[in-house]
Amino acid sequence: MSKGQRLVLWLVGLGAIGLIFVLGAANLYLGDLNQDEGWYLYAARLVSQGQLPYQDFAYTQAPVLPFVYSLAQSWVDRWGVAGGRMFTWCLGFVSILAASGLAARLAAPGARWASALLALVLIAGNVYQSYFTTVVKTYALCAFFLSTGLLALTYSRKNGFVAFLSGVLLVMAGGTRISAGGVAATAFCYLAWQSRRIGFRPFLAFAVGSGLTAVVIFLPLFFAAPEGFLFGVIQYHSGRSAGSLLQTLIFKAGFISRLVQAYFWPIALAAVLLIGRWCNKSRSVETLLDMPWFSGLVWAALAFVTLMHFAAPVPYEDYQVMLFPLFCAALAPALIRWTCTAADSPRIDARRVTGLLSIVFVVSVLSAFSSPINQSWFILGRDRIWWKMKEQPDLQRLQDVARWINEMAPPGDMILTQDTYLAVEAGLTVPRGMEMGPFSYFPAFDRAKADKLHLLNRESMEELLRTTPAGIAAFSGYGLSIYSPEVQEINEEDYAVFWSIVYDRFEDVLDVPAFGQGHTTLKVLAASDAKRDGFK
Repeated sequence: MSKGQRLVLWLVGLGAIGLIFVLGAANLYLGDLNQDEGWYLYAARLVSQGQLPYQDFAYTQAPVLPFVYSLAQSWVDRWGVAGGRMFTWCLGFVSILAASGLAARLAAPGARWASALLALVLIAGNVYQSYFTTVVKTYALCAFFLSTGLLALTYSRKNGFVAFLSGVLLVMAGGTRISAGGVAATAFCYLAWQSRRIGFRPFLAFAVGSGLTAVVIFLPLFFAAPEGFLFGVIQYHSGRSAGSLLQTLIFKAGFISRLVQAYFWPIALAAVLLIGRWCNKSRSVETLLDMPWFSGLVWAALAFVTLMHFAAPVPYEDYQVMLFPLFCAALAPALIRWTCTAADSPRIDARRVTGLLSIVFVVSVLSAFSSPINQSWFILGRDRIWWKMKEQPDLQRLQDVARWINEMAPPGDMILTQDTYLAVEAGLTVPRGMEMGPFSYFPAFDRAKADKLHLLNRESMEELLRTTPAGIAAFSGYGLSIYSPEVQEINEEDYAVFWSIVYDRFEDVLDVPAFGQGHTTLKVLAASDAKRDGFK
């Protein structure tokens, strides 16, 4: 390889790393707020205070995230939601590096550096991926466990401990979001199937590591609160419904359409590879890979978990965020070997590699520049033919409102709100039963069931609104408006009753337009006669 080619590849690598940092910083500060950020960070705060999910508060995911994020509580105490986003970005960044390492391990020795760099570039330029691994969701942590777990597993033939560690990490992914457990299940079956080829020790060590981790993660919390555990991990999600058959089909078609839109460039490359293989069946990509059996494991895991997501009653394309690094790790070595070698050659052509990586990097940058997410950094929406600009980023508006509220309610006080990220940002507590924010209200439950699950039914919601000792209340368009598990809009009669109770005790002191997710109006109320100027 010439000095000029090396320089180009160094520039591509540094450019990809720079792109990761630039997009991460933009999404951290400018990215739209998401309601999930509030209740995830609030759950982590409760765990840092010694409480347990399901037993002490409602939580509708597998339990690992609040325990891991409790380690970053000092960041959240200091920087609020931004601290949680910083921690999330760090997890996402490590997952990218691990996925690049996985791509190198899947490739033949002469193609490892090129495969790693291609995987890095494919991930780095995706703004959608950057956003969902910067805001506080389960995806960055899942991607971290999945990428590092599969990377460790590639060394399992020579080292039983790393197979054990891989089992730990992959089950931790399932302990973060239950569908991610499909990767651990696929790895377990695949190792058993390949045990004659790679030896029985990797399978045994993986089985012990994954089994022990599952016991440690799930059993104590299950025995502490079996009803809450089963509801949060399984029943809440299975209880959701898209409605009629037509609506279900529309949701699933939308899942595919938005997924292709979010990851169009990598999916297009994968399609080109498949078409190339179909047109030239004599040339097998597998013969050009160092670990074809492991590549099969990764592809099988991707297919299995994707089908699980597609089969969900209400599938969302962002479920795939945790899988995208693995997709790039499996795709990159196949593309390098297919496009950068002569037929069945054991060596890659340096000029082809330089050309491929340069083209992919340029297209990735252009793709990042054209992402619709970039528009949401600055635009509220459209009023007829006029674009409405944001007066300030969502995160800054949240910070300003939290500081304003702290003038009336010092940190540690209670605030009556379902916008949990406001309580997190202001360092306030929410009433018991409202920890899940807008997803706390389950009117179909009887009182005993709602109390046991730490949720609110109609009776307990009215009681909470009448008796909570909070001196401040704050409700955006998400407040007092959603019932679960269907996640449907509360009927007008119930909505009017709830607000009449609120106005019996509180009075308006501030309206904040374009606040939080959905950019609705936040109404801040106080239980005193204090008046405040409008918030611009």
